[in-house]
Amino acid sequence: MAEETKFSETSVQLTEAAPQTVDRFTAPGNIYSAILSRNEAVKDARRLKEFQELKDKYVRKKVIFEDPLFPAQDSSLFFSEKFPLKLEWKRPSEICSNPQFILGGANRTDICQGDLGDCWLLAAIACLTLNDIILKRVVPHDQSFTENYAGIFHFQFWRYGEWVDVIVDDRLPTYKNQLVFTRSGQKNEFWSALLEKAYAKLHGSYEALKGGNSLEAMEDFTGGVTELYEITEAPKELYNIMRKALKRGSLMGCAIDTLVPTAQRTKTPSGLVRGHAYSVTGVEHGKRKDGKDLLIRLVRVRDPWGVAPPPACKSNDWAALAKSEQDKERLRPTEQGEFWMCFEEFQKNFTKLEICNLTPDTLEDDCMLKWSVTIHEGRWVKGCSAGGCRNFPDTFWTNPQFRLVLVDADVKEKTCTVVVALMQKGRRKERCVGAGLHNIGFAIYEVSSNMKGSQQQLQKDFFLYNASIARSKSYVNIREVTERFCLKPGEYVIIPSTFDPHKESEFLLRVFSENKSTSDVCSLIYYVVHSVFLISHVQPLEEEEETEEEKQFRAIFQQIAGDDMQINANELRTVLNKAIARHKELKTEGFSLESCRSMIALMDTDGTGHLNLQEFNHLWNKIKQWKLVFTRFDTDKSSTISSFEMRNALTEAGFQLNNQLYDIICMRYANEHMELDFDSYITCLVRLEAMFRTFRAFDNDGDGLIKLNVFEWLQLTMYA
Repeated sequence: MAEETKFSETSVQLTEAAPQTVDRFTAPGNIYSAILSRNEAVKDARRLKEFQELKDKYVRKKVIFEDPLFPAQDSSLFFSEKFPLKLEWKRPSEICSNPQFILGGANRTDICQGDLGDCWLLAAIACLTLNDIILKRVVPHDQSFTENYAGIFHFQFWRYGEWVDVIVDDRLPTYKNQLVFTRSGQKNEFWSALLEKAYAKLHGSYEALKGGNSLEAMEDFTGGVTELYEITEAPKELYNIMRKALKRGSLMGCAIDTLVPTAQRTKTPSGLVRGHAYSVTGVEHGKRKDGKDLLIRLVRVRDPWGVAPPPACKSNDWAALAKSEQDKERLRPTEQGEFWMCFEEFQKNFTKLEICNLTPDTLEDDCMLKWSVTIHEGRWVKGCSAGGCRNFPDTFWTNPQFRLVLVDADVKEKTCTVVVALMQKGRRKERCVGAGLHNIGFAIYEVSSNMKGSQQQLQKDFFLYNASIARSKSYVNIREVTERFCLKPGEYVIIPSTFDPHKESEFLLRVFSENKSTSDVCSLIYYVVHSVFLISHVQPLEEEEETEEEKQFRAIFQQIAGDDMQINANELRTVLNKAIARHKELKTEGFSLESCRSMIALMDTDGTGHLNLQEFNHLWNKIKQWKLVFTRFDTDKSSTISSFEMRNALTEAGFQLNNQLYDIICMRYANEHMELDFDSYITCLVRLEAMFRTFRAFDNDGDGLIKLNVFEWLQLTMYA
């Protein structure tokens, strides 16, 4: 058995001292879109039209837009409690005269934090203003309160692999005619307040923005690749990394972890606030010109509160770097909340540095590369594909698996550079139902030569006897975990997972490589190995061939069926339960009426809705075969099998399915303990058998495709 160090999990503190909610979440929305697609017509009716078309309509009608999807109501503010003040929703023209969307250019001084714990977001917005190209994508500048005004604005965010347009009206929460949340330093400028509102709408409410890491918002503004540095463990060349990051347009923030988990903000001796997010807005270096000729390394930091006095660790050496009046204007801290620090003081005071790069290029060298990227979406489903980390060998193998083929080594290298980024989706938006961030990570396994090219999932035994060749450093409770590796050309499997089993979430896996690579989902093919059977081949029972058990069986059947030797679902339930009661080891409560209806649908060859003795006998023989499989996997003799073991049981019974079907089976047939009793197990196999046989009956040319009209489809699915 392969020896591998146990995986560990660590916690990353949220800035703004907002503790996460208890993780009691059972993900609504983790039902497959294929199942819920019938509701798309209802959803489409509620979706807003494309921004310009919608705006033109309101301008033409001379009506001011009111957003029905994010109304000016308490539901858009807080989901857990009411805001302590009585707020009024007002449009900018009701707050001040001559409101402006952007006044004198959007810059970092336009972001002042209000009464919401979203400093992590505001720190990211301040960084965003340093990159004009990205800023204009997130905040389209061609919007105003005068020309074609209709009270409607829009912003763009990168959302799990694609850019989305978020439309809002301009009603903002106020108290005594003052904005309650984010505001600009100039009273009649509103782009930052409206951007915050759009981001709140994206996540369901303003409260959903309380507490977080700046990396999350930076990524939503750029679609970039995140890096989190613990400053005490950072590379020696950290200062150069920071310089290069700003030069390349990366967004950068920093924070100080609290000493103990607490909702109370505390200050360091220097006056900086623990559990609070700051922006890094500048990195400069040079030599003093006062005769000492010493190298100065400075970092400019901005506090999104915008009101606190500079800390005691600030530096005034920036003036010594200015060689002209233009330099002075560029370097001068613009207003309260922004200050310079010596890099050494920065290292002493801050505990983590967050960088969002626009590309996966390393900040430790000067190369700029073109990257190949593959994006996969997946989900961990409780009891089926949420197998936890390698510490749980019985379930780890059930996690989603992604095959990675690295074709060519990097130029002048023998290895391939690969960046793997794993992101958990939707957790912030689902806080209102108790969701929190899971501890997530991944492991990478090399595939042996005899398994290359196969798209089948690696089974449990593979992981028992093979160690990972690369993995994330630890499992962390942040939205995205990113690691960089150098792997030799070859074939690999990436296993993303939560730390503990049964933690549900959707996820996004991005794989970047410098050279050509291919990446795909490891998927099993839909087919039945040996469970397809033809009732037409069943021969009538001959009495002289019957065993004593078969004679008893016939007698029970005839007693219930009567002279016509045909039984319906109620009668089938009676005869089956009498027969199964003799098997004391199953401890079953018997078959349900619904199970028996499914069995009749499977075995009813003449369309009578009843079973004759031959049909019933074949059903009973099948149940006996499946019972042996069930008993084998009921290792604790509880008369149940776990939803994870159901995969192996189905394979043993002759079915090989893909991950999505395993997830659906788990959701449909497992109980709240993620277990299947004998009744549920048999019902599942009966339905699978029926669906496979039906499909093959319609697949006349054997190409794996069938064509049905709506009535044929309804007949098949209603009587399955």
